[in-house]
Formats: sequence, C-alpha cells, structure tokens
Amino acid sequence: MMKKIISFEDLKPNSDGMVPVIVQDVHDHAILMLAYMNKEAFDTTLKTGKMTYWSRSRDELWTKGLTSGHLQYVKSLTADCDYDTLLAEVEQVGNIACHTGNRSCFFHPVYEEE
Repeated sequence: MMKKIISFEDLKPNSDGMVPVIVQDVHDHAILMLAYMNKEAFDTTLKTGKMTYWSRSRDELWTKGLTSGHLQYVKSLTADCDYDTLLAEVEQVGNIACHTGNRSCFFHPVYEEE
C-alpha cells in the first residue's frame, strides 16, 4: 500500500470528474501515455500499486495490463502546480504501453524542426 500524501479531494478534476494522468517510465523518463483517473481509479491505484484508470470509451474502471500482461506499477504520483493534472512514474512490465503495440502512445510526428 502506498503512502497517500494528498487525496483525490485535493485535486481539481475536469467537468467529467476526471484528472488527466501523464504516464512516464521511471527508468528512462519516456512519456508512455496519457490517461484519466476519477476518484475510484485514484483510490484503486493507491490501494493496489497498479496503475488504474477510468476508460472513457468503455465507461469502466481499467487496470492497465490486466488483459495484455503489460502492467504498470506506480512508483510515484505527483500533482502539478494547479492540482489538475497528475504525473505518474511507473515501472512498465514489458516494453509496450500502447494498445497499438508501440512502446509509447506518442509516435505520430506533428512537427519536427529541420
């Protein structure tokens, strides 16, 4: 069980009651994905130590990796300066965080400096 320093009530969720979570690999600091947490997902993550999110597309609680085996173990959760976004440092089991089979969900270039 993780030591809770702030509670979900200290955060400022969006109009849907969710807080965006930027997920970063604890070892190499790569940004793996962006997901959302509601209070239930936040509390479940702290209780189990496994990153748990709210799936907006399925409208249900979702523990990352339960079906794929690519679990994410939370190493730290940090709120930003406005308390409206979380940064999760995780131990990623396997090298795949994205449902497409990529390591990261961020792989479509939009702009690159020449």
